[in-house]
Amino acid sequence: MSNQMLATFRSRQQSVGTERVYHTQCPFCSMQCKKKVLEEKQGSRLRYRTIGVDNPTTKGRLCVKGKNAYQHAVHPERITTPLIKVDGEFQKAGWDEALDLIGKNFREVQEARDKDAVSLYGGGSLTNEEAYLLGKLARVGLGTKYVDYNGRFCMSSAASASTKTFGLDRGFTNHIDQIPDAKCIILAGTNIAECQPTFVPYLEEARQNGSFLIVMDPRETDTAAMADLHLKVKPGQDKQLALLMEHYIVQHGLQDDAFCREQTAGYDDLLARLAEVNPVKDAAETGLRLEDIEEAAYRFASAPTGMILTARGIEQQVDGHDTVRHFLHLLLLTGKIGKYACGYGAVTGQANGQGGREHGQKADQLPGYRSIENSEHRRWIAEVWGVQEPDLPGKGVSAYEMMERMEEGEIQALLLIGSNPVVSNPNANLVHRAFSSVSFMVVAEMFMTESAAYADVIFPTSSYLEDEGTLTNLEGRVTLREASKELPGQCRHDWQIMMAVAEVMGKGDYFSYEKAEDIFNELRLASRGGKADYYGISYDRIRRQSGVFWPCPSEDADEAETLFTNSFATEDGRAHFLTEPTAEEGAKETVDAAYPLYLTTGRTMSHYLTGEQTRRSSRLAAREFESYVEVHPDTARDHGVRSGELVTLASRRGTAVLRCVVSGDVRRDTLFAPMHWGGRQNINRLIDRTLDPACRMPGFKRTAVSLHPAAGG
Repeated sequence: MSNQMLATFRSRQQSVGTERVYHTQCPFCSMQCKKKVLEEKQGSRLRYRTIGVDNPTTKGRLCVKGKNAYQHAVHPERITTPLIKVDGEFQKAGWDEALDLIGKNFREVQEARDKDAVSLYGGGSLTNEEAYLLGKLARVGLGTKYVDYNGRFCMSSAASASTKTFGLDRGFTNHIDQIPDAKCIILAGTNIAECQPTFVPYLEEARQNGSFLIVMDPRETDTAAMADLHLKVKPGQDKQLALLMEHYIVQHGLQDDAFCREQTAGYDDLLARLAEVNPVKDAAETGLRLEDIEEAAYRFASAPTGMILTARGIEQQVDGHDTVRHFLHLLLLTGKIGKYACGYGAVTGQANGQGGREHGQKADQLPGYRSIENSEHRRWIAEVWGVQEPDLPGKGVSAYEMMERMEEGEIQALLLIGSNPVVSNPNANLVHRAFSSVSFMVVAEMFMTESAAYADVIFPTSSYLEDEGTLTNLEGRVTLREASKELPGQCRHDWQIMMAVAEVMGKGDYFSYEKAEDIFNELRLASRGGKADYYGISYDRIRRQSGVFWPCPSEDADEAETLFTNSFATEDGRAHFLTEPTAEEGAKETVDAAYPLYLTTGRTMSHYLTGEQTRRSSRLAAREFESYVEVHPDTARDHGVRSGELVTLASRRGTAVLRCVVSGDVRRDTLFAPMHWGGRQNINRLIDRTLDPACRMPGFKRTAVSLHPAAGG
C-alpha cells in the first residue's frame, strides 16, 4: 500500500471514529419527517449532514427546512446560561439565583392580587409531555386559570368546527395514505407545496390516479399550479364560496339524502337556509365566476370518493369556525365521510399543533380533550394529579385576550415557553404594551427573540436534537422524537424548567419526573377515557409500530384507519349541520378610500413561524433574507410603487415596511406578505383585534390596508 493510500485509509478510519449519529425528526411542520443528523469532526471543526429516514407518513422525504434544521441547534447565538435583567441589561446568572428570583416575584404578585395574576403561555412546537405539563403547572403549580398557547392562532377554527360537527377533532379523519384514492380533492386555503412539501407526493399520486384537484386561494401558488381548477377567491369570502357549492349540490339533487337523514342532525334547517342563497349576487361577492364555483361543486359531488383539506387560509378568519363548518357540510351532503378515501383533513401548521391542543395548555381544556367546565372531567384529572377538584381553577381566556388582561393590569406576571408573541400575535402593538405592563416576566428560549427581550429572567432551553418526547402529526399519528445530543452549557429541557418552577412555588411533590417518558405515562392515565385517549400508547409501542394513532384505549387496541365508519362522536351519534351562524355578518374588515386593498398573510418555503430558528440557518436565510409584499402589476401602477423598492403598508392599527415584489400571481385587490419577520417588517402590526366568537381566532387573512412608496424610497 502506497503512502498516499495509507494516509487516505487512516483519514477515513479516523472520520468513522469521530462521526456521531442523532436520530430525530424535523422540528418544523406537522409532517414530522423522520431523519438522522450526522455530526463529523474534521480537524477542529464539526460538520453536519442530514439524511431522511423511512417512516409511514413521509417515507424518508425531507424538504429544504428539514435538511437544514440542525443549523439553529448548533448556532453560536444560542443562550446557554440563565440570564437576569439588571438595570435594563441581561447578565449571566446561576439556576438557583434565577429560580429564587422567580419564586419571590411570583409569590409577591399572587399575594398582592390573587392566583390568577400569574399567567402561562405555551406553543404548538412543545412535545406532548411539555404541553401537558404546562397545563398542569398552571393549574396545580401556580393555581391560575390563565393559560393558553399560540396554537389558538393556528388550528382553533378547525378544532372547534370538527368538534361541533363530528364530536371529535383529530386533524385527519383518514390515514394520509388514502389520499391517492380520492377522486376529487379540495384544498381550501392551503399552500401545501410550500408549507408541507413532503405532503405533495400524495397529491401527485392522486393526480396520476385520475383525481380532480381543486385549489381555493387568492394567489397562484405552487399548490395552485398543480390544480385542475383554481378558484382565486377574494380574501374572507370562503364561507360564501362553500355556501354556493352547497346550494348547487342541493338544487341539482346531488346530495346523499339517505345519509343526511339517517346520520346527521339539522338537515332540514340547512336546506331552508340554502334556499335563500342568491347564486348570481353571492358569486359576485366571492370575486369568482359562478360557472367555476358550480363546476367545483359538481366535480366534488359526482366523484365516487373525495376529501377536503383546509388550512389557515380559510381558518384564520373572524368567522373561521363557521367557514370550516360549511366546508364540512360538503362532506356530509355528499356522504363523503366515514368511508375509505372520503373525509376531512385539517392540515396542522406547527410541529405539534395537533397534540399541543389535546392535553391541557388551552384555557378551556384538560388532558384528553376533556373540558375544564365539566365536573366529571375535572374530578378525573384532579384524582390523577392528586389534588381536590374544587382547587382546580376554572376556564381562562384565549391567547390574545390574555394580552389584553396584561395591558389592563389584571395579569401581572407571565411565564412564556415556546412562542414569540411580539411577532406572531395580531395587533402586535398591543403585545408590546402588554409585555411592558407586566411587573415580572420569565421566558424559556434558545435565542434572544423579540419577546425574550422583555423578560426579567431567561432560561436556556433545549433544541429538538436534545429534547426527547412525543409529538402528534397532522394525521393523528403519535410519534416519538428520540434525542441523544448533549445539552449545551447550562441548558435544560422545558419540562425540567417547569419542574423547577413548581419546586420554588412549593409544589415540587406534584412534579417528580426523572425523564420525559415518566410524564408521558402520567399523560396516558390522564387522557384515559377522554376523546383523545392515549392510554394504550407507550414509547415501546411507538418504536415498534413507527407511530400509533389515537384514540387508543388499550395496549392491544387496533388502529382505526377511518374515523366515523359507524357513527359520529357526538352525544346522539349524528354529525351536526350548522343551522345558525355564530359569527356576525359584517364583522370582517372592509376596504374604503383610505384603505382600499385587502392584505392576506402566510408562510414561505424557507421559513417557519417567526423565523427565529430558520433565519439562523445560513442556507435558509440566504433564500429569503427579508420580508416582501406581492403586488399585482396593475395595483403597483395605480399606487405608484415599483418592484424592488421599499413600500409602506398601513392599516387602522399600524404600519410595516416591506420590499415590493410585483407579481401577477395575486389578485388585483389583494396584497400578500409572509409573517416570518419582526421589527418594521412585522406584518402582524396591521392585523385587527376582532376575534371569532366561537374559537377566538383572529382574522389574519383579511385586513384593509393602504399601499404607497416608503419614505426616502
